[in-house]
Amino acid sequence: MKREQEKEAQKQERKEYRKKNKELYQIMYVFLGLFLCMFGYFVYFVSVDSKNIINNPYNARIKNMSKDILRGDIVARNGEKLATTQVNDDNSETRVYPYGSVFAHPIGYSTKGTTELEKFSNMYLLHSGVSIKEKLINQLWNKKNQGDTVVTTLDLGLQMFAYNLLGSQKGAIIAMEPDTGKILAMASTPSYDPNTLNQDWESIISDTSGNASLLNRASQGLYPPGSTFKILTILEYIREHPDTYKEFSYTCTGTLQIGEYRLDCHEGHAHGTVDVKSSLALSCNGALATMGLDIDPEKFNDLLEEFGYNEELPIDIEYKKSQFDKIVTSEWDIMQYAIGQGKTLQTPIHNAMITASVANGGVMMKPYFIEKIINADGEVVETVTPKAYKTVMTPEESELLTEYMTAVVSEGSGSLAGSEYAVVAGKTGSAEYNSNKDKHAWFTGFVPAEDPEIVFTILIENGSSGGQVAAPMMKQLVDYYYEHVR
Repeated sequence: MKREQEKEAQKQERKEYRKKNKELYQIMYVFLGLFLCMFGYFVYFVSVDSKNIINNPYNARIKNMSKDILRGDIVARNGEKLATTQVNDDNSETRVYPYGSVFAHPIGYSTKGTTELEKFSNMYLLHSGVSIKEKLINQLWNKKNQGDTVVTTLDLGLQMFAYNLLGSQKGAIIAMEPDTGKILAMASTPSYDPNTLNQDWESIISDTSGNASLLNRASQGLYPPGSTFKILTILEYIREHPDTYKEFSYTCTGTLQIGEYRLDCHEGHAHGTVDVKSSLALSCNGALATMGLDIDPEKFNDLLEEFGYNEELPIDIEYKKSQFDKIVTSEWDIMQYAIGQGKTLQTPIHNAMITASVANGGVMMKPYFIEKIINADGEVVETVTPKAYKTVMTPEESELLTEYMTAVVSEGSGSLAGSEYAVVAGKTGSAEYNSNKDKHAWFTGFVPAEDPEIVFTILIENGSSGGQVAAPMMKQLVDYYYEHVR
């Protein structure tokens, strides 16, 4: 009996021991989980969030860094200085922008706070990669260390040409390599001179004329995409009708009338009988609205989100999200939706990214502006490599859309974009933006169509016709690219 009691006591003791251990293991797992979470956040912070913290203009560390480091240069891809710090005779410092208003929007300023690349490159510009020996010598002489140089992807000649091409018009031009995401040019007008920003500040911010010269229209301007949006409508139509889209036929009389709703083609043009390809080439509103009525709005919503609408984009300067209204309440909404009107809004840089995905076999690349970082001795500190953002279509879909976009220029609304140097693929847009039916002019496209090297996206505010205003500018950009950049 005693022995049985001892056994029972030992058994109970073991149970208590296991119970205590279980509690210890549970506590250990909780602490291990917390540790892994903290470690994961630390990795995320170092790789992603630390740049945002360091680049934040309210970060006191920035001021401390500037006490010891002379802000580095920002240069074009071939080495031309776009922003540099000049040390005056009294040891005061002046940030100088040799090309003034031409590069103001992609480079930004560092006097009234910091913006654009001046802001997003803070962690490089206020870091010095000079040797320890030189740092010691500078410390002895109470001299600042030279900050590192940011080498951008921007091409001086192409940027100046794009800026001058815009002239006195309000608008934007973007040049981008579709297979890498490199931004070779980003021009926005009206612009401002960052060299005289302190003196001009009050007049700029109090301007009520609508110039909004501080606004980077390329990345922050939101516009109805108009007919450039039809590329996506057609893609969705093809996806939902894979076996029958080639049989699509619509006879255009210049006006589509459905019940009380009337939709006109541009300037009332009657395009005759069109299929999917010729409807894009001729930019037939009636045909595209008919396609829109024959696709699933929910699936189209999903496609637009996949292409970046209503989503954050991987852009390393200040930008606005492109927008579309998911709620479709009537046939009229759907008809407007399908031709890029209604409540749909898009930035030129997003339009360029979509166009680049067509040119790049369906892969959308992350746009980037910084090529590499070099120290004062000319040594490369860091190199930026291209990164794919997401795959948004198949290579077969990309090839088909390229064929259709080539027809836009060879036989359709974008004929004035044609160049003797290469086959141009693209899409025009004449986007109504008010009740008076005033229009913004768009053209977005790439060359050469068979092996794309460069994407150009053009937006002219109140430019009326994309085919008459923006398309000829595409030709001039392509010609300049082949004559001076390629």
